[in-house]
Amino acid sequence: MPSSSVPPGGSQKGRPSATKPAALWWVLGALMLLAIGQAYFLAPAGKQISYSEFKGLVRGGQVAEVAVGDTIIHGTLKKPEEGVAGFTTTRIEDPKLVEELDEAGVKYSGELVSRWLPEVLGWVVPLLLLVALWSFFFKRMGGAEGGVMSFARSKAKIYAEDDVKTTFQDVAGVDEAAQELREIVEFLKTPKKFTNLGGHIPKGVLLVGPPGTGKTLLARAVAGEAKVPFFSLSGSEFVEMFVGVGAARVRDLFAQAEAKAPCIVFIDELDALGKARQQSAFGGHEEREQTLNQLLAEMDGFDARKAIIIMAATNRPEVLDPALMRPGRFDRQVLVDKPDVKGREEVLKIHVRNVKLDPAIDLRKVAARTAGFAGADLANLVNEAALLAARRDAQVVQMRDFDEAIDRLIAGLEKKRVMSTKEREIVAYHESGHAIVASVLPNMDPVHKISIVARGFGALGYTMQLPLEDKYLMQKGDLLAQLAILLGGRAAEEIAIGEISTGAQNDLQRVTDIARSMVTEWGMSERLGTINFDTSRRGRFLDLGIPSERGLYSEDTARMIDDEVKQIINSALNEARRVLRDRRDILERVTRRLLEKEVMEGDELRAIMLGTPDPPPEPAPEPAPEPLRLT
Repeated sequence: MPSSSVPPGGSQKGRPSATKPAALWWVLGALMLLAIGQAYFLAPAGKQISYSEFKGLVRGGQVAEVAVGDTIIHGTLKKPEEGVAGFTTTRIEDPKLVEELDEAGVKYSGELVSRWLPEVLGWVVPLLLLVALWSFFFKRMGGAEGGVMSFARSKAKIYAEDDVKTTFQDVAGVDEAAQELREIVEFLKTPKKFTNLGGHIPKGVLLVGPPGTGKTLLARAVAGEAKVPFFSLSGSEFVEMFVGVGAARVRDLFAQAEAKAPCIVFIDELDALGKARQQSAFGGHEEREQTLNQLLAEMDGFDARKAIIIMAATNRPEVLDPALMRPGRFDRQVLVDKPDVKGREEVLKIHVRNVKLDPAIDLRKVAARTAGFAGADLANLVNEAALLAARRDAQVVQMRDFDEAIDRLIAGLEKKRVMSTKEREIVAYHESGHAIVASVLPNMDPVHKISIVARGFGALGYTMQLPLEDKYLMQKGDLLAQLAILLGGRAAEEIAIGEISTGAQNDLQRVTDIARSMVTEWGMSERLGTINFDTSRRGRFLDLGIPSERGLYSEDTARMIDDEVKQIINSALNEARRVLRDRRDILERVTRRLLEKEVMEGDELRAIMLGTPDPPPEPAPEPAPEPLRLT
């Protein structure tokens, strides 16, 4: 929950202002009084009649007396009509009016109208009301409560000491990062323990890592453990369309932080603010660069003895300005990487605390099947499994729900698409080729599941391998085997059908990327040698390459690179063909079994590979009713 503390110069955050409804009622009351005053004082008295009707009443001798004003004539009747004796009419320039009044014996007189009250109510009061409204809205626009004129105010959300409930007990899978940050907690709790020896508290801690690994969660855990105020905002909240606003917000943020010290200031998505400065083609300074310069100056200027820790998070550290990364600003850079299998199991245990699980569920197996998942992915997995269990009205979440959730997250949502018999056969041969090559080549992850059910965006089938352990290095032989597995589907189509299809598009893209990286990045080409020809700066945690101009090698070298890539791919394709030709009968058996049941588990594939007789066919399900089709 946001803190109830009041930042310097501003009102209480998170609490609605009591002056808003009161001011609104005052404005409505003033408008009502104005309307009543105009209706009472300015409205003509008596019955309103036309001038011709008034002249008729005079000639008929029905008028007793009149008072003639500049614009209005008031009068009374000798015999009241409908209980109303007075009348009012608008005066018209009539020279014979006095003669006619004398002839009819009407008593008449002039009327001197007091003009100050109509004038006051007519324009002075509205003017005062407009001034009051203008003052009220100008004060609201320029106040410290986030009005449209308060651009220079920092938009940081402030959490008091007791508002941050997150601790290191809520963090799992990032043990190294958590251990590094525990020392920051000690800095904030007992700073003299370190300053007595002549050291100083680090000014900044930069959390780097892939998206969804828990960088923001770690920052909140540090604040929750240290029991200090926590300022949280995003890097994009500094930059506005008006020049100088970002720098003013940085100054205001540090002013508030110094007033709350010791505290933690957390800037999420730092790359939105701290990108490397570049010379502009049009000269001058950009607003973002001015904001970055102010941030650098503030991090240098504030007193380290006040125990203000600046924490930031980014998944693109390669684009940050070098001045931010030097010691004295962000002194420490903590890697928050994706968890290993043990870490994933610990993360799952945290997320299933409030989920009703079947006692037979083994979270270790779930963690083994989710290699490459970050903390946010695992949280989504648990939620998806719970939704699937609720959809089938189950009382607890079972292992089948986790299996289905993993398939949905990895391969996509299952599609109820009706394919022709020929297309199903092509997909079955394709996926069988992947699975057989993966089962034959050494040191490859075992096949967990084969499916020819369409999923996701354009995936007509998939072959899923279950890694036995997390891998951080790939040898050249492993990469060549991976290329052969990817090309196994295309090779199976060639051998079994005699013609290739468009189903290998994604396989060819991945094969080309791996082969080109082997040649240009990893020096795995004997012909070109151990040289890195890659001139682009790749994102360390995001698959975003920053293009740069080519020119570090000649056209002849580029031609050699293309030849080497082609040679590596052709060699892998020939290996896949050899494996499948030697096991032609197994390819047919696996394909026929896939066409029968659409989904095959890895154990059944391995039984077929070992020559075990085919299991008895499963009973055919009852035919489903033909779906309605629009014609």
